[in-house]
Amino acid sequence: MVRQEIDWESLPSAADLFGEMHLAEVVPATAEPRETVFHGLAICAIAAAAAAWLSEHYHFPIILLGLLIGLSLSFVARDPRSHMGLDFASRTCLRFGVVLLGLQVTFSQIGSLGPAPFAALVAIMSVTFIAGIAGAKLVGQSRYTGILAGGATAICGASAAMALYGVIGRERLSQAQFAITLVVVSLASALAMSLYPILAEYLQLTDSQAGFLIGASIHDVAQAIGGGYAFSENAGSYATIVKLSRVALLAPVVIITGLAIGNVEQSKDGPIWKRLALPWFIVAFFGVVLLNSLTSIPAAARDAALDGSKGLLLIAVIATAMRSRLDLLMETGLKPAIPVASATVVSFAASLAAALLIA
Repeated sequence: MVRQEIDWESLPSAADLFGEMHLAEVVPATAEPRETVFHGLAICAIAAAAAAWLSEHYHFPIILLGLLIGLSLSFVARDPRSHMGLDFASRTCLRFGVVLLGLQVTFSQIGSLGPAPFAALVAIMSVTFIAGIAGAKLVGQSRYTGILAGGATAICGASAAMALYGVIGRERLSQAQFAITLVVVSLASALAMSLYPILAEYLQLTDSQAGFLIGASIHDVAQAIGGGYAFSENAGSYATIVKLSRVALLAPVVIITGLAIGNVEQSKDGPIWKRLALPWFIVAFFGVVLLNSLTSIPAAARDAALDGSKGLLLIAVIATAMRSRLDLLMETGLKPAIPVASATVVSFAASLAAALLIA
């Protein structure tokens, strides 16, 4: 019996069969996810709306709520499509939020404080800043953690922390450490708003003394003003002036910090003009304060700018929390809380001493 060879070329169906078998074994390539600003920014906006609703109905600090919601949504950052939006929210929204904050301050408000109280305020902020750095060194944390904690406590809480973190950079301080510092700063500010007016009344301080103490020591702007008015009307007015004077010093503190630690992206041996270059949002903050000092801005516009600043900073805080790795947060433990606690205690003690001496 003669075996007959099969002519495969004359059987087109055979070629089709092998082609189908080959295609079945090949896994189709999936398209790379496209990064856009929308995905991450939309999630941050939804989280910010949830934090605002909870804060309004349960009277809880909105920044702290934003931090907690952002940490609970940290799994979102695993999706590459969210990265561009989260970076935009944590950087660009932060910077515009700081710029809009300048509409709340005028140079005349600072001048109305008087030379002696203003000098005392600068001294209080200096020792508070140093206390944050010393507290970080005490527990083995980096000096950048101390700078962040001391600056946030000395100036205006979360807003100052975000501005300083923009100078420090995530390369030198992890987002996990930054997030826990923000949490502790917000908690300390909320606790101070509740306790300081009670302590001022217990110590039988006058309205001006209580106003200076509260305005010079409570971290967050709204909570400092609220704590002042919780004591009395006159104390609230004076606390507002003192607190806004601290806010006005945000730009000088950020500038000095930037010159001291340098830009993470530039070499210390680079040209002097590059090392002295200021972040654009700090220059814009100065410009807005100058504009607000030289012209009469309608109250409605200032209120809208304040709401916009709070909203942008809230979105930036949420985005930063979402980009934080919870495993690193667990590793850091409560050590980043020590610098904030030490700076808070020193700030209260120094403010009380100054209030008794000059107010």
